Amino acid sequence: MIRTVFFIFSVVCAGIPLFAQPTQTIRGNVIDEASNTPVAFASVVLRNTAPVIATMADSLGHFALSGVPMGRYDLQVTFMGYEPSIVREVTVVSGKQTFLTIPLKENATLLKELVVKPRINKEQPLNTMATLSAKMLSVEEAKRYAGGFDDPARLAATIAGVASNTGDNGIIVRGNAPKFLQWKMEGVEIPTPNHFGDLNYLGGGVLTALSSQMLANSDFFTGAFPAEYNNALSGVFDMAMRTGNNQKRETTVQLGIVGLENASEGPFKKGGRASYLYNYRYSTLALLTPLLPEGAGSIRYQDLSFKLNFPTRKAGIFSVWGVGFLDGARSKPKKDPAEWTYADDDQDDVIEQSTGVAGISHKYFLSNNAFWKTTLAATVNDVNWTSQKMNNNLELRPYSKITNTNWNFMLSSYFNKKYSARHTHRTGILINGMRYDILLNKAINPGEIPREVVKADGQSALISGYSSSSVNLTPKLLMNIGVNAQVFTLNKQYTIEPRLGLCQQLHEKHAIGIAYGLHSRLEKLNYYLNNSLSTGEKAVNKDLDFSKAHHLALSYDWNVAELIHVKVEPYYQRLFSIPVIPDSSFSLINLQSDLFFGEKLQNTGAGRNYGIDVTLEKYVSKGFYYLFSGALFRAEYKGGDGIWRNTRFNRHYVFNFLAGKEWQIGQNNQNTFSLNARWSYQGGNRYSPVNETASQLKKEVVYDESAAFSLQSDPMLNVHLTVIYKINKPKRSSEIALKILNLTQQPDFRGHLYNRLTHTVDEELPSLMIPNLSYKIEF
Repeated sequence: MIRTVFFIFSVVCAGIPLFAQPTQTIRGNVIDEASNTPVAFASVVLRNTAPVIATMADSLGHFALSGVPMGRYDLQVTFMGYEPSIVREVTVVSGKQTFLTIPLKENATLLKELVVKPRINKEQPLNTMATLSAKMLSVEEAKRYAGGFDDPARLAATIAGVASNTGDNGIIVRGNAPKFLQWKMEGVEIPTPNHFGDLNYLGGGVLTALSSQMLANSDFFTGAFPAEYNNALSGVFDMAMRTGNNQKRETTVQLGIVGLENASEGPFKKGGRASYLYNYRYSTLALLTPLLPEGAGSIRYQDLSFKLNFPTRKAGIFSVWGVGFLDGARSKPKKDPAEWTYADDDQDDVIEQSTGVAGISHKYFLSNNAFWKTTLAATVNDVNWTSQKMNNNLELRPYSKITNTNWNFMLSSYFNKKYSARHTHRTGILINGMRYDILLNKAINPGEIPREVVKADGQSALISGYSSSSVNLTPKLLMNIGVNAQVFTLNKQYTIEPRLGLCQQLHEKHAIGIAYGLHSRLEKLNYYLNNSLSTGEKAVNKDLDFSKAHHLALSYDWNVAELIHVKVEPYYQRLFSIPVIPDSSFSLINLQSDLFFGEKLQNTGAGRNYGIDVTLEKYVSKGFYYLFSGALFRAEYKGGDGIWRNTRFNRHYVFNFLAGKEWQIGQNNQNTFSLNARWSYQGGNRYSPVNETASQLKKEVVYDESAAFSLQSDPMLNVHLTVIYKINKPKRSSEIALKILNLTQQPDFRGHLYNRLTHTVDEELPSLMIPNLSYKIEF
C-alpha cells in the first residue's frame, strides 16, 4: 500500500498522465447526397480501433463519437439502401471538436443486382452534378501539405494540370491565364480573394484572404464544369464556409513571423442551435525584409471573416456571412539619381486596397426530397494606387493613377429535387448587378501630363439561368446533362452553353468518363470602357463579346488498392472569340498585368489547349502518404495576324510529388510530429525576344512581338517544406509549425528590366524564400 501511494505521488509530481490520454468528440450529420435531407439511424464506425468506437445517428441524422483518442482515422458510414461511405484522414486534436457532414448516395438498383463498393470522400467532388475534371480540396490538406501555406490557392497547385509561381498565387489551369478562373463563395461569384489581387498579376495576389480556419471542404474544377457555373473559362474554385460549433465555445490563437491570427466559434446561447464563427488576421512582412525584394517589407494586410448560422424548426436554415480585407504598401524613390538603375527606382507608389463580401443565405426544405436555396450578396472592391516620378531636381511629378470602385449586387437562387434514386434535377438563376466608378490615367513618358485611359461610371448586369439533371441511365452508367445561358446587359451580348457528362463503371475498381461543355467569360470592366490612346476614341471596346471555349475531356479512374487511387484525364480545349488587335500578335489571352491597356480590340482571336493529366495518390496509413500529379500539355493562340504561337502560359509540363510522415509520440502517443515535403518541377515562363537596339533608343524594354512568346525561361524546381509538432493536453492543443515556401530559393522569372546605368536589358529573377514559424493554441 505504501509503495502504491509513493508511486502515484511521484507520477503526479512528474506531471505524467497516468490514467488516460486526452480524448475528443467527433460530431457530424449524415445526409442524402441528392436531397440534402437527413439520413436517420445510419451506422457510424471509426475503422481499425480497438475496442471499436461506433455509434448510430439519431432521427435527424446527427451523431457523436465521444472518447476518441488523439490521432488520424478513417470513418465509415453505412445505411440500408445507400452506398457505404468512407471519410479518409479524419484528424482528432484535444483543443477542438471535429465536425463532419457526410453525404450518402442512395442505391439506384436492388442490392442483389451488384456488389456495392464504398464511396471514398477524397475521390469524389462535393457537387453531385460534376462528371470529371473536379477535385475536392480539404482544409486539412491546406494545413498539412508542404507548399500549401494555409492558402487554398497554393493548395490548388498540387492538382494535375495546375501550374503556379512562388511570388504570387495566380492559378494557371491547363495552360489558361489565371484571369479566366472564377472564384465562388457560398454560391455567388466574388472578386479575387487575394491580398493585392489583380494589381501586379491578374487573377492572383500575394496570399489568400481566406483563412483555413473558416473554410469547409471545397471543389476545384479544371474543365467541362456543370451547367450551374457561368462566367468561367479555365476553371472554378467553388468554396464554402464551415458552420461554427453550436454546442461548445472554441478559440484559436496563432502567432507567427508573418502575423497574428485569432478565431472563435460557438453557440450564441447554451443549448441553442444557432452558432457563430469568425477569424481575424493581421499581417506584416516587415520581419521577412531581408528575404524579400526591395520595398516588399512595407506590405501589410489584414482580413476578417465570419459566419452566423441560424437553423429554424420550420423556416429552414439562415446564415449571414462575410469576408473583408485591407491591403496597403508604400514604395519610396531613391533620393540619389545615380542609384536610379531601373524604372521603379525613381518612383513613389502608394497602394491602398479594400475588398468586402457579405451575404445572406437561406435553405428551405420542401416536401418530397426537394429544397430551395437562395443567396443575396454584395461585394465591393476599392483600389487607390498613386504613382509619382521623381525628376532630377528631386521633385515628384504625377505619373499614373488608379481609382476604382466596383460594386456587385448578386442574387443566386435554385430549386433542387430528387425525383428518385436515379434522377436529381436542379434549376436556378444568377443575377449580378454591377455598379462601377473607374479612373485610370498614365503618362506616356515621365514628366508628361497623364493621359486618360478610362474614366467611366455607370451600371450593368450579367444575368444567367441554368437547368441540369443527374440521371443513372443504368446501374453503372451516370449522365449529367444541362444548359446555361447568360446575357451581358452592357452590350447585349449573350451565350447559350450546353453541358454533358457520362461516367461508366466498368468494374469495381475501374471507371471511364467523358464530358463536354461550352464555356465563356467576361473581361474586366475597364477593358470594355477604355479609350484608344492612338486614336482618342472613347470606350472603343464596349461591344466586345464573351471569350469562349469548347471543353472536351476524358477520364479513367483506377482504384489500385484500398489506399491507392489513379486518375488519368486527356483533354482538348478550343478557345474562340478571343479579343485581339487586328494585324498584330497581341491577344488578350496573354494579358498578365497591364491595367492601362488602351487599344481597340476585336473578337477574332483563337486558342487551343490540349494535354493529359495524371494523378497517383496514396492515402494516409500508418502515418505515411504520398501524392504524384503530372501534366503534359500545349497552349497555343492565334492573334490578330492569324499566326499560331505559344501562349505566355505554355509551360509544356508540370510535375508535383508530395510525401509526408506522421509519428505519434508522447507518454500515451497523444502528440504528433509530422514532416511534409513537396517537390515541384515545371517548365519556365514564356517571353518574347528583346529588341536590344529599340530598347536602347527608348530606354525601356522593347520586345520583338513578331516572335511573341517564342522563348522560354529555365525550368523551375521548387522544394517546399512543412514541419508540425502538435501537443495535445486535456481541453487544449498547441502546435508549433515551420512552413517554408521555396526552400532552395529557386529564381522565379518575371520578365525584363531596362538598366539605365549600363544601358542593357536585365532579367528580373527574384529568388524568394518565404518562411513562417508559428505557434498556435486551440482551447
